[in-house]
Amino acid sequence: MDVDIDVQSKFDSTKVFPTWTKAAVVRDGRLTPHPCGVYPQAIARDPLTQLAAIPYDAAEEHGYLKVDFLHVSVYDRFKSRQEIDELVKLEPNWTLLQLDSTHPKLFQLSKHGDLLKTIKPRAIDELGDCMALIRPGKKTLAGLYTKQRAAARTLLYAPDPESGYAFKKSHALAYAYVVVLQLHLIERGQL
Repeated sequence: MDVDIDVQSKFDSTKVFPTWTKAAVVRDGRLTPHPCGVYPQAIARDPLTQLAAIPYDAAEEHGYLKVDFLHVSVYDRFKSRQEIDELVKLEPNWTLLQLDSTHPKLFQLSKHGDLLKTIKPRAIDELGDCMALIRPGKKTLAGLYTKQRAAARTLLYAPDPESGYAFKKSHALAYAYVVVLQLHLIERGQL
């Protein structure tokens, strides 16, 4: 299991949590650092790299909890958590999602302007659904979504029958809130 925490770009988990062990990925037969994962609990360390001696995918199978600190650059534009909290309470200008000039600026959706123009999100859950629709194998549900939202939603967040991968609604909504922040910044002329 892992926990994802969105942070500013300057956040360095090794400075904040110096006793936590950096997660590892096997590449070309060698342990290499995981891009953002750390372990808060004791886990065997490789004596040469000081990385977790167990690659992250195997560690998960053994019950280790990995925390991923994901750098989200839009947070760099805010001075405080309070500023973010106040902005997400405000209704954004949803029409900005229909403008070609807005699309390249959007977190996760920069190359999906066509989808935004089709869905025309006007609420946070609809924007979250757009986040789910861009995942592998889900974009084909856009037509169904425009006609039968409830039916499409059950499929959007269902695990893929082959891989077992499922995009969680909680992730979709978290990503959607990042875009809401961006819409406010765009409207202010700050992005």
